[in-house]
Order: sequence, then structure tokens, then C-alpha cells
Amino acid sequence: MAVLEVLKGKTPGRFVEVQTERTVFGRHPHCQVVLENAAVSRYHAQILDVHGDFFIEDLRSRNGTHVNESLVEGRRELKNGDVVRVCDFAFRFLATPPTDTQLLKPGVLLEGGVLVGPTRAFEDPAEDSPNNNDEAEGTFDSRSEEEDRSSIISTLDAGGSSSDLRLSVKPETKLKAILEITKVLAGSLGLSQVLDKTLEGLFRIFPQADEGFIMLREEQQKKLVVKATKTRRNTDADDQVHISMTIVRKALETSEGILSENALEDSRFRASESLSSLQIRSMICAPLVSRERGPLGVIQITTNDVGAQFRNEDLDLLISVAMQVALAVENAYLYQKALKQRDMERDLEFATQVQLGFLPHSRPKLPGYEFADYYEPAQRVGGDYFDYIQLPHGRIAVALADVAGKGVPAALLMARLYSAVRYHLISQPDAAAAMTGLNAEISTSGLGHRFITCLIMIIDPESHQLTLVNAGHLSPLRRDSAGQVTPIGAVESGMPLGILANQKFHQMKYDLQPGESWLVFTDGVTEAMRSAKEIYGNKRLTEFFAKSPTKIDETVKEVVADVGAFVEGRPQSDDICMVGFQRLP
Repeated sequence: MAVLEVLKGKTPGRFVEVQTERTVFGRHPHCQVVLENAAVSRYHAQILDVHGDFFIEDLRSRNGTHVNESLVEGRRELKNGDVVRVCDFAFRFLATPPTDTQLLKPGVLLEGGVLVGPTRAFEDPAEDSPNNNDEAEGTFDSRSEEEDRSSIISTLDAGGSSSDLRLSVKPETKLKAILEITKVLAGSLGLSQVLDKTLEGLFRIFPQADEGFIMLREEQQKKLVVKATKTRRNTDADDQVHISMTIVRKALETSEGILSENALEDSRFRASESLSSLQIRSMICAPLVSRERGPLGVIQITTNDVGAQFRNEDLDLLISVAMQVALAVENAYLYQKALKQRDMERDLEFATQVQLGFLPHSRPKLPGYEFADYYEPAQRVGGDYFDYIQLPHGRIAVALADVAGKGVPAALLMARLYSAVRYHLISQPDAAAAMTGLNAEISTSGLGHRFITCLIMIIDPESHQLTLVNAGHLSPLRRDSAGQVTPIGAVESGMPLGILANQKFHQMKYDLQPGESWLVFTDGVTEAMRSAKEIYGNKRLTEFFAKSPTKIDETVKEVVADVGAFVEGRPQSDDICMVGFQRLP
């Protein structure tokens, strides 16, 4: 069992267990080690357990990850005693924890903004998911039910509030019913189990009952569905429960309990042919009412014994039970919603990891050149894309694109773009032909009206020449050794990919002088918003690039910081992607 010893922060000497195959560090609350510091990226770095060997990988963070003060590029194996530094936080990796080590439990918040332990997005749902069936299910705690009961009862308008329940009901009978339902709620995981046991308890309380059922309103179809039934008949030949929708509809419409001592002679139901045919003698029906959702369904108990009609106190008792069942049903719906949300979060987390896998794990090692990049989606996944592709004769292709839109649809198209760009760059004779072939593929792929702005640059380190093809993307910025910044290729740019299937693209060539730098970016940089009418803009970026540090890596970091200062803490409105390179002096 590997652990991390906290070295730097307000709680040095504490130990964090590396509990899963992937331990993610970052600012986002879904990370397993949450570092609440503005310098830390949302998904900053991760430790991977590969068959007992541990590796650390930087997740394209803004400020990098260091091991023993050495910057991590790509994936690096961790050795016992290595010191991992993430901005202002430092941890020592120990393959085996010291004896008598007190490990931090999941979810413990350390001083200094460190949250340890897997969050809901990383939990294994197999341990606590309900059985896979078509019925809504959930788990309930008797203590929480007991704490919330008074507020639920006070809002149920089924024959009056709890204060209106008649005092003539036998206390021991009412107590027995409530204890029965409380026991069911505390010991059952599924809603169907709760409803079945509720009917069993009601049949013990009402010995004259012949039939009973519980109907619930389906959230999707908005129709009533029988979820549980019970009869006193022991033969299989006639185990069908008779239901009068006249009574059910009236209970739901009025949100009031219904008692009919003699249903066949009740003036309220005389027009109902179903009651006459069903030969229902006496019945009690209580609606299940939710404060938030309104009527959820009904519980109905009937008897055919003309000498054992239901009385007012029976209706009061059924309403008491219905109040608790309504709470159980509402909790089950909320539980199912939480499970779906957790599954969605888990899927998005997996999609985030997949998308990060498409991005380069390291920057090119090209003699005489330096590269820098930054990537941050506005949502969990995004549609911005960049890549470094190694070409024959030592050349490096830099590709950057922006898919229209954001979120999952844009991310799926970005994944396709990743393989398509590589294929066309390797199979076509030059950059212009590669962009032309890429456009033809995107235009005929049935993607609807989505389009992509794309830019491809090929650097030849022998001739120090750059080949540029632009498909409707923002013009890259070129800064010479004197600090003069010029936008490049706006006039020669073609249309975005996916608009004209037969479009032919043209390439431009530029000599790369010693000391000059290039910066390419998506509109998440220039259109970052401080207010509804003020954006960061090309002019501000050009001016900042002109006076930024000489080293391209520092330039990219300072541009990101300047954009963050400009928006004044407002949420990121679009994906941000930036790539820079420099020919060294």
C-alpha cells in the first residue's frame, strides 16, 4: 500500500493513502486530492498504479508538476522517497507506509485547502446501487424519516393535517401501524419491497380487508401504474385486484382521503358502472401527496364483507400510513435521480480522461526550438484541439482547431479530428493537400451544420522555414526578436472545415528568424468576457504578447494569467487552447 506524506502546507506529517488505480490531484471537487489554490489547475496531475508500479503524469496543468524539483513531462515512474510538488503543496511518495501510520480517511479536509479521499465521481457504484429493475428503488434511514415526518405530515391535505386525526383511534393500533411502516422503511432497499411490505402490514391491521393496491404516477408517461397488490385469496385462479378509477381519480383530484362504508349506495359513486360490477362493499382510499411533486398515487383497501365496513378511524389510520409511504416514494425518486447524476458524473469523468489522452503528453524536442501550450475546457470536456505530429525528415507539424460548440458533442468531433488530421498529414504530399483532404472528409461525414476552424503549421528545423495553412481560424501572431508583433495570413485564410466540400486550400511559407516567437490560440482567449459588452480582444492580446517575456513558456503562462485577471473571477465561457513556439536566439 503506497502513501503520500504531506510535506508542505499547514498539516505536515499527515499521510494520504493512494487508494485506487488513479489518484487525481487538482482544484476540481471531483479530484481525489483536492488542492484549493488558484495556481492549481482543475485537473492538475495524477498518480497511476500499474500492476504495483506507480507513475505520475501531469495533466497539461498550467504551472506544471515537479518530482524532486524536476519538471514532469509525459509519464514518470515514482520511486520510494520521491518528493512530488504541485504548486505550493509537496508530498513524499512512500511505497510502504511507516509503522503505526494514521492514514487520513476519505473525505477528510486538511488545513490549507487539501481534501483527501475519493468523491462521488470516483466511487464504484457496484457496492451501493440498487437492484437493476424497472421499479424505482431507494434506501431510507429511520432516523432521517423520523426527523422529517412532522414537516411532511403538516403539508398533506388528505382528510386534514395530522392535528385533525381523530382521537378515537386506538393508540396501540395506530402505534402498531407506524412501527410497521417505520420498520419497512428502515430495512428495505427497494421501493417495490417497501410497497409490498406496507400492504402486508395494512392487512394485519385491517383483518376485514379483501383487496389492496398501491398505484403510483410514472414520472415519464405521467400515467398511473399499479406497483403493488395484495388479496386474501390463496388460489391463483382469481388473484386479480379490482380497481375503480372513479375512486382513484377523485382521491388524486382532491388530495383527500375517501371513506365509503357502502360503496354501492354511496351517492358520490352512483354513476360509476365499475363499482357496481366490482361489487365493492366498503373501501378506504388515501392519496400519496408530496409537497414538491403533488399527488404521487394512492393506497386503497377494500372489503366485500357487508358486516365489516370501514369506519372513520380506519381512514385516519390509512392516511397516517400514506403520509409515510409518500415520503418513502419521494425519497426513492430523489435517490434514483442521485444515482443517475452520479452515473453521469462518472461518465463525464471518464470522458475527461479520454480527451486528455488525445492531447500530447509531452512537447517536441526540436533542436533550436522551444514549445509551450495550454488547454482548459469550459465544461468537463471541450471541442478545442491541438497536437504535435512528427513528420519525415525531422519536421514537426503543429495542428490547432476549434469545433463549433462545446461540451460532449464538440468533444466527440474533436476525437474524430485527432485521428483525421494525423492521417491526412502523413498520407498527403504537403500541408495544403492535407487540409483539402481533411475538409472533404468532414464535409461528407454527415455531421450536420457543425463546422471547424483549423490551422496547420509545419516547422522544418533544417531550412528554418514554416509552412502555414489556415481554414478560417484566428490569425496566428508572430513576434520578431525586436518585439514587433504581426498577425499572419488573414487574407490567405480559407473557409472553415465542413462548409464547402470541394474547397481547395493554399499554403504559405515563412522564414523563421533567430529569436522570433509564434502564438496560435482559440477564441476562448480573445472572447473571454469581463461583462456583457467587454471582451479580452485581439488588440489586448497583441499588445500583451509584444511586451511579454522572451521565453515562450513564460509568455503562455502570463497570457493565461492576464486573461484570468481580465475576467475578474467570472466562469470560463468557452474552451481555451493556446500553443506557442520559438526559434532560439
